[in-house]
Amino acid sequence: MEITQQPTKKSKLTLYILVAMVLGIVAGYYVHENYAAGTVKTFADNIKLLTTIFLRMVQMIIAPIVFATLVVGIAKLGDMKTVGRVGGKAMLWFITASLISLSLGLILVNIFKPGVGADISNTDMAGVNDLLEKSKGFSLSKFVEHVVPRSVVEAMATNEILQLVVFSVLFGVALTAIGKKGEPIVNALDSLAHVVLKMVTYVMYIAPLGVFGAMAAAIAKNGLGILVTFGKYVGEFYLGLAILWALLLFVGYLFLKNRLPVLLRRISTPMSIAFSTASSEAVYPKLVEEMERFGCNNKIVSFVLPLGYSFNLDGSMMYMTFASMFIAQAFNITSITGDVWQQIIMLLVFLVTSKGIAGVPRASLVVVLATGAMFGLPPEGVGLILAIDVFCDMGRTMTNVLGNALATAAVSKWEGQLEHP
Repeated sequence: MEITQQPTKKSKLTLYILVAMVLGIVAGYYVHENYAAGTVKTFADNIKLLTTIFLRMVQMIIAPIVFATLVVGIAKLGDMKTVGRVGGKAMLWFITASLISLSLGLILVNIFKPGVGADISNTDMAGVNDLLEKSKGFSLSKFVEHVVPRSVVEAMATNEILQLVVFSVLFGVALTAIGKKGEPIVNALDSLAHVVLKMVTYVMYIAPLGVFGAMAAAIAKNGLGILVTFGKYVGEFYLGLAILWALLLFVGYLFLKNRLPVLLRRISTPMSIAFSTASSEAVYPKLVEEMERFGCNNKIVSFVLPLGYSFNLDGSMMYMTFASMFIAQAFNITSITGDVWQQIIMLLVFLVTSKGIAGVPRASLVVVLATGAMFGLPPEGVGLILAIDVFCDMGRTMTNVLGNALATAAVSKWEGQLEHP
């Protein structure tokens, strides 16, 4: 799949997104400071419709692009030996990166102890009740339901990425097995992928509006003061992300050498959209486009990137560490704070359960709420960090995008499939 470069349009879009982010902060702060609570809520709800429109337009093309690109990617890899080799390398990267994220987060949160002395009276129980509904009945059976699709149509309708990946892999393997009879379907899906990627170009034109709505709503509702109140927690989490970035970029440099800065320039727009909208889904189609422009073989991109969206959530892994340990420290749950082995077991459980609810809004907090109960974490603890979760969500989402881009580029290089466009 060949995609022509458009550096001028790309750089302009990044600039527009950054401007929209700043304007959103200014507008939200002005409303927060000058209007009554009822007016602020109405403003936040209405202005966020801009973000809703943008996200829904992106979400409507997630299913066709994941299905088309993943099936074509597997079919073009040619045989199951190649599929297994590429998939094995991708999963090795994903699991290693996830374990590093969890371990680094555990070390830092035990050093910083952000939850010690926190005011536990400031809880958002209304928000917690909403999350409790999403985590209701979370169990092994629910986990399996989120992995194995009952219907591919249902999976597409609800944007269950992991279910789509499972169906697409099976479909792609079957298509490869029947040989020449499957070539018309492969060609049709390849054309579909091109059409959907063209739609991405159109949808991205309204990205700045979505960014403006997201930032204005968040600041209008919470004000800048919420960052000061939880400045220690947010600051230490972002310091953790910075260290994680340094590790990821170092490993990325070992694979990509002097092409690493080129990759970072390529994914600057997807990362800025991810940061400002706090949505990984919002950037998936654009990320596919940019990775191919960077020179990654489309077969590798089509196969590795969808897998990464379910299995390679580096920023989310670290956040679950911070959130769970913050709650344990704030409520002085010594069975966790005083037992390193208990902490390790809890985080390994997070590593597994987080794979079952990809695509759920505020998935990291849902996992902490549902799985943390097994280890005695009170649901009220999530209410402590709910107000500033959106600001942490921006950082962890952008980190997820970086991690998936590096993984895709590294596997392409590993396979000798990275070209200089």
